Parts: sequence; C-alpha cells; structure tokens
Amino acid sequence: MNKKEFFKQRIDKIAKESFNAEQKEIAKKIIDNANEEDIDAVWSLINQRVKTGFVFDEAPEINHNCVAYLKENSKLGINLDNKDALEHSLIIGENYDALKNLLVTYTDKQGKGIIDVIYIDPPYNTDKSKEEGNDYKDDIESKNKFIYRDKYTRDGWLNMMNERLKLAKKLLSDNGVIFISIDDSEQAYLTVLCNEIFGEENFISNCFVLDNMKGKTNDNFISNVGSRLLIYAKNKQISNINGFNEVENIYGDKVEDSYTLQDENGCYKLITFKKTGQSKFRQDRPLMFYPILEKNKKLFAIKQEEFDKIYINNKFDDVYLNSLKNKYSDYNFILPIDNDGKYLRWTSGYKNFLKNINTNVIYDNGVKQKNRPSAIEMLQEYVSGTPKNFMYKPSYANGTDDLNKLIKYNNFDYPKPISLIKDIIKLIYTKDKNTIVLDFFAGSGTTGQAVMELNEEDGGKRKFILVTNNENNIATDVTRERLYRVIMGKGSKGEHFEWTYSKDKKFLNNNSVRVFDIVKQQLNITEIDKAEKIRKEAEIGFEKLNRQYLQNNNLNIYSTLAALTPYKEEN
Repeated sequence: MNKKEFFKQRIDKIAKESFNAEQKEIAKKIIDNANEEDIDAVWSLINQRVKTGFVFDEAPEINHNCVAYLKENSKLGINLDNKDALEHSLIIGENYDALKNLLVTYTDKQGKGIIDVIYIDPPYNTDKSKEEGNDYKDDIESKNKFIYRDKYTRDGWLNMMNERLKLAKKLLSDNGVIFISIDDSEQAYLTVLCNEIFGEENFISNCFVLDNMKGKTNDNFISNVGSRLLIYAKNKQISNINGFNEVENIYGDKVEDSYTLQDENGCYKLITFKKTGQSKFRQDRPLMFYPILEKNKKLFAIKQEEFDKIYINNKFDDVYLNSLKNKYSDYNFILPIDNDGKYLRWTSGYKNFLKNINTNVIYDNGVKQKNRPSAIEMLQEYVSGTPKNFMYKPSYANGTDDLNKLIKYNNFDYPKPISLIKDIIKLIYTKDKNTIVLDFFAGSGTTGQAVMELNEEDGGKRKFILVTNNENNIATDVTRERLYRVIMGKGSKGEHFEWTYSKDKKFLNNNSVRVFDIVKQQLNITEIDKAEKIRKEAEIGFEKLNRQYLQNNNLNIYSTLAALTPYKEEN
C-alpha cells in the first residue's frame, strides 16, 4: 500500500464530528493531487486540522480467530477453604480481555453495569522507556497498534485508554463513579478523552492530591508536589458520590487546632451562620434575611407566609418585622446584625434553613450576647459537607512504605498509598457498604489491601476485582503475594514480615481471593462444536467470578470474547 492510499484510509476513520463526508472527499482529492515528495507535509496539514478537534484512534487490533476467557487458577487461590470469608477476585492477563469478560459477568439482565466504583492508576506515558529503546514516536504504523510497554506514542496511549474506558463505562452502574490517577503530562489529554466518553456533564472534579510537600528533587523547573485525580460519574445526577471526612488539615500534617469536635461522621468545627465578608448585607441577598426563633436551645422557623411578607415589592417591611418580634415574644428572636446594629444576612436561604433545623447542621450554641447573632452556628462544610478538590494526608506519600512492610525488595516503583484509596472509596455510598470496586491497572494490589482494611474498620462488605498482567511476574510475585500476606499473615513460602493490621488483629483472614487466568484459544468462525465447548468452559469461570451470574445461551463468544492481539505477536 502506498502512502496516498494509507493516508486516505486514515481519513475514512476520522470521526464525522470532526470531518463530515464532504470534507473527507475534499481531503482525499488533496491527497490524490499532491506530489509524492509533498505527501507527508500535506498529511501533516490535514492531520493538524483533525487534532484541533481532538479525535482519538479507533479500537485496537483484535484477533477474530482467537477468543480470550477466564479460567480459575485454583493453585493461586487465597484462603478459599474459609467459607465464611468475604470473596474477592484477581484476574491475571491483558486488561482489555479481562474487561470484555467482566462485561459478561458484571452486567444485569438489561445489559447495564453493576460496578459501583472503578479506580485505576494507568501508565503515565512518561519518557522513562526512551532509555530502554522503546521510543515509537517516528513509526507511523505503530501509532495504531497497542504495545503493552511503559512508553507509548501519545496516539497509542490515548488509543489504549480510549478503548478501555469505553468498556469501563459500560461496566459502571448508573450511579457509579470512576477515579483515574494521572500526572501532569497527560491529564489534559485524558480529560478531553473522558469528556468524550463520559460526557462533560458528568465531570465531577480534577482533584489535586498533595503527596510530597518537599517536591521531587529531580524536577528541573517547578517541583512537583502531587498528582491529579480525575473523577467522572456514569450519571452525575444520581451518582453515589457521598462525601468523606478528611481529618488532616489540607495545608499541614496534623489536625487543625480548631477541628476539636467530633461525632459519628468525624472531626468538625463550628462556624457562624451569619454572613461575613463581601455581600454580607441584607440588601445583597434579601431572601437570606429572616428571623430565627430559639427556645430551650432548640431552633424554630417562622411560617412561610410570614417570611414572604418580610420582603415584598422589592422593599423591606421593618414595621412588619417588629410586629413579628412581638408575636414571638416567648422566643429568642434572632436576626443577623453586626456590632454596629446594621442588618446582615444569613449564609443560607429560608428553604434550606427549614431543611436543616432538625439536623445538626445548624443549631444554637447556647451563647446569648446582645446583637450577636453568631450564636447560631453550623458545622464546617469541609468536614461535614461537600468534599473539596484538594486532598492531603501525610501518608499519601508513603505508598512505597506500605508495600515494603509486606514485601521488601519488591522492585515496584511508586505504588499508590493505601490511605488515598481508602478516602476515594469512602466517597462512595452504597447500602450496607457493599461497594463493588474494580481496578484494572492493579499494579502492586494497593486497592485490594485498602478495601480489606476499610471493611475491617467500618464493618463493610465491599468486594474488589483486580486485573493485572504478569509482566516480570508482577501478578504472582507482587499483587497476589501482597494479598496473600495481608490475609494469611505470612508469605506464600512461609516468610515473615513487619506488617500487621493492628495490635489485636494481626491479619485479615476473613477475606479470600479467587484467582483467574486469561486463557486464549484459536477459534475459526466455522468451528461450531469447538465454540460451544469453549462457551461452556467460559461459563464456569463466569460463575466463579460472580455468584449471581446468569447463564446466557445466546452468548456469542466470537464477538464478545474476541482477544486483543498485541502488535509484537503479529511478527
């Protein structure tokens, strides 16, 4: 195939949102009429036009004569004899193939996903592997192939993420949420990609995770002190995101002195319900000015019709306000007034006040001072309200220490800290704390350990599904070994280590893990009997992976389980 034909095929693959049919025909004519010596420059010009529309490559190559399915590896199972243990899953193999299998097992009868939360820490497309000779930047054809190495061309990396995130979206429940750890080099591109897949309307946050106040000493210009956490919902309006209680001060390494109060939701401090600072006067927000009634340390609201008469026809009725004060003479009649006697406003409107007076969000602190309506307090929002897009704990920088306590000399760079994953999972609310957590870039297995520890802390029944390949034996020697040691309290070969869960509970043997391999089988479209045999074998794995799985006699394994073929396998 000559270059002109190659580029014309590339034009056909451009999304219609960026090039309509007429524009594609014009672009092809330009290619046809270009001189051979100018063809690369012409394509570069057309391609730049496409890139401004941010179009991603289509699906990676799949082998239509090969299927990939799950098969339990009982030799690697952990604590399966404990029938009372909470059962988790570890899948060893290519995560694209694993996701396709999960789409069979973790969707309901209507084909909707049932995964509550997905957390992934994908490769960051760094320049590290240039040193190892893995730079494909100048190889045009390789940009369209998936190469499972640490270094990708940007096109290849986006293509890799694109296809996996499409599958991940299908796996999420309607109220599910996905969290993606990413560094500065790719977070902008990944955000645009996620906007296309999940929709801009379902973007929740580009959260900054501060993990190293000192920064990285090898940074040449501005020292990097953290990473990004992209958060998207399947449907933002009904998502399970619930909020978490961060005890540590976001700017320091200990609890802020003012967060001295605590209830079942965590640490908090009190702030005034009276507005301060800019736009604090009643005329700035008239509907946030109203009296609050207090009696015997309990708050009451005036009636709706009384509230409506305080500010009518764009005018405050102070005469009526005084009549209300006389009407409620048996109550402490509280208005937002500053020390000079000027009318201010509250920080919340009347309807929101009605909603919260029977909760602990707004209440009277019992302090009675003349003209000091700050006696009305509410809980600090950072602790008890909406989470902030800035996360910090001292332990966020200690992922390596977490892993080294279990497996020394593990040769795994930059594992994520357990405390970060816990805080992410605590953002999600499900009944009985029975969240299903998926991590398909599982790496060292931090997500699995975090889920087990969090269950132990709050009595939850969360289950994890981890997926990792076994490159350099990472799955067997690090991921599975880490889970084994947390559950069994010893290494798989009897090794001892310094980690214990707590003084009273040394290890978490109320958990078990089923381990699955991705098995590949050559299968031609005409091999009907072989296809049926493979389907039945695959069904066994599906049932082991999810006890609630319902067999599907119409399962088309040719399309559903078509295997991903790495580029290197084609040579």
